[in-house]
Amino acid sequence: MEKDLFEGLDEKEARALLTSLAGDYCDKYHKKKEYEKGDRIPYGGRVYDRREMENLVDSSLEFWLTAGHYVREFEERFGKWLGVRYVSLVNSGSSANLLAFMALTSPLLKERAVKPGDEVITVACGFPTTVSPILQYGAVPVFLDVKIPQYNIDVSALEEAYVPGKTKAVMIAHTLGNPFDIKAVKEFCDRYGLWLVEDNCDALGSEYELGGLKGKTGSFGHIASSSFYPPHHMTMGEGGAVYTNDALLHRIVRSLRDWGRDCVCEPGEDGRCGHRYDGQYGQLPKGYDHKYVYSHLGYNLKLTDMQAAVGLAQLDKIDDFTKRRRENHAYLYSALEDLQDRFVLPEAAEGSSPSWFGFMLLCREGVSREQCVRFLEGEGIQTRMLFSGNLIKHPCFDEYRGKGGYRVAGELADTEKIMNGGFWLGVYPGMQKGMLDTMAEALHRFSEKN
Repeated sequence: MEKDLFEGLDEKEARALLTSLAGDYCDKYHKKKEYEKGDRIPYGGRVYDRREMENLVDSSLEFWLTAGHYVREFEERFGKWLGVRYVSLVNSGSSANLLAFMALTSPLLKERAVKPGDEVITVACGFPTTVSPILQYGAVPVFLDVKIPQYNIDVSALEEAYVPGKTKAVMIAHTLGNPFDIKAVKEFCDRYGLWLVEDNCDALGSEYELGGLKGKTGSFGHIASSSFYPPHHMTMGEGGAVYTNDALLHRIVRSLRDWGRDCVCEPGEDGRCGHRYDGQYGQLPKGYDHKYVYSHLGYNLKLTDMQAAVGLAQLDKIDDFTKRRRENHAYLYSALEDLQDRFVLPEAAEGSSPSWFGFMLLCREGVSREQCVRFLEGEGIQTRMLFSGNLIKHPCFDEYRGKGGYRVAGELADTEKIMNGGFWLGVYPGMQKGMLDTMAEALHRFSEKN
């Protein structure tokens, strides 16, 4: 006769048994292999243990599946860790960027709302989803150059990019974990009353202290975004977050995330405000059910509780992840210092302590980027370009090029250099010393032959 695994157990005890078994399964079958010479070296990946597996199984046993108490707990704890008041979990970092920008277009912001035809300052050397919400809405991205070796926006070009009455926002990322010049950008935005959107998807845990400003990246702008895709600083598989200290922006983000609803009730909750049937909204009949009143044309971009459960376990590790990223970056820098005649090495922004997303290298004149990355890939070392290199050179811009859909302020000289000669290597927390040594040795061998 088959034994009943749960015999004599109440539901709480049975649940504890299953989550513990899931942890044991993780220990046995998900154990990370020690690096051996010749193994593939990825640029990033998931770093987890039994705690994530236990949380995932525990959440699945509730079978709530959509956003629930794990989401609410993560939003609260993540906000405290970042130093921001309001956090909204979403299904990806790209969705986070979409909501961060779309919040600025809400009619609830009145004269400060971004409208079609308004301009938003950004950079050409970046990731497409920082820019795509601007174009899709009908606003005009204004592309600035970046500066080597920080690879962030050239703040000296901000004044040239500004057009009174048209420029409404600055939306830029902290490149590879290296904070942009927050002091200069924030002063520029404050001077002209512009929105500042921090794309913090590659910089979670980075810190900045300069000119009276102090805190983690993502806490300085009016609104910011994070990504929890597997190679990022922490993971939920997919997932992202939008966060702000502005109560009105938070209300708008929640509405846009949750189908555009005006109601603030959680899924499965009814009548939190106590006035579900007595309001007057738009041209609807008085007393129309507030749960089905829409103040925005929104989306369903919520995260699941199972992902948030994994995120809570990851959040316990984020400070250690940050420490290891910094250590790995410093180790690689030291190992490659003698190759500065061949490569430009990265430099942290003034006043910053980056949580590095990757180790950026720019081939100097006479060194072929193509030959170098082919050599490294042939050695089993994963490489990545600095995202788009120059976004406006990509096929997705064919329909905008020469038609006034965007403009460029100044020259994109450093952007072009990066597009033609830049790439980066991984420094994620799963990197072992032998992997870092192998990368450094391979770059030295390439340099000797080329």
